[in-house]
Order: sequence, then C-alpha cells, then structure tokens
Amino acid sequence: MCDHNGSSITRAHAWSDLGGDLVGPIIGARYVASAVSRIERTKPAAIARDFPIDAQEIKHILDAVAAGDTSASEAFESLGRLPLEKAGDALLDHHRAVRTGFPEVVYGPGKSAAQLAEITEKLYERSGVILVTRTDAEGYAAVKSTVPDAQFNELAGIVWADRRPPETPIPGVAVVTAGTSDLPVAEEASETARLMGCDVVRIVDVGVAGLHRTLGSLPELREATVLVVVAGMEGALPSVIGGLVKSPVIAVPTSTGYGASLGGITALLAMLNSCAAGIAVVNIDNGFGAGVMAAKIARAIAGRD
Repeated sequence: MCDHNGSSITRAHAWSDLGGDLVGPIIGARYVASAVSRIERTKPAAIARDFPIDAQEIKHILDAVAAGDTSASEAFESLGRLPLEKAGDALLDHHRAVRTGFPEVVYGPGKSAAQLAEITEKLYERSGVILVTRTDAEGYAAVKSTVPDAQFNELAGIVWADRRPPETPIPGVAVVTAGTSDLPVAEEASETARLMGCDVVRIVDVGVAGLHRTLGSLPELREATVLVVVAGMEGALPSVIGGLVKSPVIAVPTSTGYGASLGGITALLAMLNSCAAGIAVVNIDNGFGAGVMAAKIARAIAGRD
C-alpha cells in the first residue's frame, strides 16, 4: 500500500515491534518464539474488539501478565491479529500507532471506491480512527458505505472518523494563511492536527499585501507553541512571522499564484531561503505533513506520547 511516509515493513520487523522490545522482557523469548511459530502455522481469524490495540493497551496487557493476573496465552488472544493485514492490494500496518503515535493514514488519489471502502473499514475496526486525505465526495461516499461514522471536510478534501475515548485537546497549535486561496491546504493541516489531539487556532487572510493584518494578529501568533504558516505567491509570510515570534514555524508553500509562481516552486524556494531563523519547510501543498509535525511538537511539549 502506498502511504504518506512511503515506508514498508517486513514480517520480521513487524514482529520485532511486538515480540522484541515489548513482549520479551515480560513473557520471555521462548514464549515469543512459540507464539510466532503458532501464528505462522494457524493464521488465526480476527478477534472482535471494542477497543483499539495501541501502545497503552499493549502495556496494560503486558502489565497484567507481569502481575500474574493474565496468562501468556490469554494475553496472546487479547493482542488479536497480526500487525499486518491484507486488504486487496494493500498491506495495512496496524501497529503504526504503537511506533509513531498515530495509525496509518490513507492517501486518497489513485484508489478506487472499493479500495477506499475496504481499507478504511479494516483500519477503523482496529484503530478506532481513520484519516483519508486528498479525496472528494465520491471517496467520502465509498468510506461512508463501510464506516458510517465518517465525516467529510470538503474544503480540506479530508474524510475522517473517530470513536476513540476523548482526551483533553492540547493547546498551542496555530494555523495561519496568507490568503483565502490557501485555505484548502490550511484546513488539511488543521484537521490533521486536530485528529492528533490538538486544539487548533485558525488565523486567516493575514498576508503581507496588508501587513497591518499580520501585525494585528500578533498577540495570537505569539501565544502559539508552534505555527503552521501557509502561503503561495512569493511565499513571504513565514519569514515575516518567523521574525516576530519565539515559537517554531512550519512553512507550507502552496501552488496558489500566477505564471512565475511555477506551481508553488517560487514560494518553496523563498521559504527555504528565509533569513528568519527557526523555520522548517514542507513540500508544496503538504498541509498533512505540516499538521503532523505541528501535532508531534505540541504533544512532545505537553508530555503526551
């Protein structure tokens, strides 16, 4: 399956996640080896669950084994399926949340309605949350057919659903746009950070063509822990804001602009060459990547794993 980080995972690597660092110290290498062997022989069917397997749940299960409250075989049954699952041509990575803090995200373009329906159904069943980027009404309908909880942010091109237990949102993420034409990319960043547990403040249409608008938003800008600044055309806004705030700035060039903007390359190069320190730059129109980075920074500062 093609996903956002382009990574792949082998069976051996997947089982090192489950059996090496996490299971070994508690259950013992001999049990892990026999468990893996058993799985290879039997390929057990899915166990119905009312909660996702994530890092916290795995720790809870293993703590119970260590305390003698749960047997090794009961723990094995509780852990359920293999960390990888076939969904047509896709190979789903169900332990990504354990390793990185958030489940696998689905990139919408290039996937058929049937693929989107099957992939999101399996991901939602296991993780309790799905995020599909760069999709449309047709993609939303496909996801909705198997995930009735699905919601659609048309402006962002994002489909999402979330049945995880609620947690207190982490403050401090601000998403800033130079103009309203940058809103689709900004909304992608905002929705991504929100699903990763952040309370997002949106500051819209404060581009450098009216610098007084930027300066008028300075109190909100300075309150943020991390800022995602989205701009097309000449891409100057991140540099201006980077020179006014102490917090890190994630600059997002957009493809907004006329001929010499070169589909966002002009803004990208301007941001990469910024004189202001403390600015990191993601790819053109990559609101998703910026939202993930902002959320990871905010979660790290808040002490949330």
